[in-house]
Amino acid sequence: MGSDLDIAAVRAVLDRQLRRDLAPSGVRASAERDDRLSRHVGVGRDSWSGVVWSSLDRASADQTIAAAVAWLRTVEGHGEWKLYHHDSPADLGERLTRAGLVAGSVEAVMVAETASVPDFAPPAGVELLDVTSDEDIDRVVRVHDEAFGDDHSRLRAEMQAGVAEGSMDVVLAVAGDEAVSAARTSYHPGTDFAGLWGGGTLEPWRGRGIYRALVSHRARRAQQRGVRYLQVDALPTSRPILERVGFTCVALTTPYTLP
Repeated sequence: MGSDLDIAAVRAVLDRQLRRDLAPSGVRASAERDDRLSRHVGVGRDSWSGVVWSSLDRASADQTIAAAVAWLRTVEGHGEWKLYHHDSPADLGERLTRAGLVAGSVEAVMVAETASVPDFAPPAGVELLDVTSDEDIDRVVRVHDEAFGDDHSRLRAEMQAGVAEGSMDVVLAVAGDEAVSAARTSYHPGTDFAGLWGGGTLEPWRGRGIYRALVSHRARRAQQRGVRYLQVDALPTSRPILERVGFTCVALTTPYTLP
């Protein structure tokens, strides 16, 4: 499926709205900005903190990186420098590695206009539920744990707060009494974007169209709220599916974390 996105223009808007001028996620989080860096500062052991935007030159880069790495060592929860491959200087990734950070998996920043995402129904026997209860949020956490093979308990409080304050949609795919997939949408008031997260599906249910149904369901919800663009940080497993439903890669990003 083709796309008419102006990649350079969308990337510039994303860099400004979601990176340089980012708003903090969560009532206790904050954002710190100067001419060189924008940082998200979380509070608590389950929080997320990191450098989300930078504009560095070769002369000052190493000094700024050293100060940022020292700060990352002090954060309470997860900390990272989220490098975008078009950031400057061109050897920024190498400099982060020399400063002691470790590169994670490369992700594609995928964007689509909400109105351009087609409607896809879930497969027969699967129903999509908009999550409102703590019980269903617990089911979402369990699906994430099994689908991604990690502990996602830290998301519980984030989803509870997001659903309560209206800054997040959470969707559960169920087959009878079994939860088989789950996903969420984070809204960024004052921007053109909403972010799609999760989408993990239990292995026996993969390849049946549940993921794309979750994408289109969230696209309609975001469209109703006046959101222009959907953004996903996609691993190689989900990028082809997103491309088939109208998403375009506008950038590549790599997380750099302390070992």
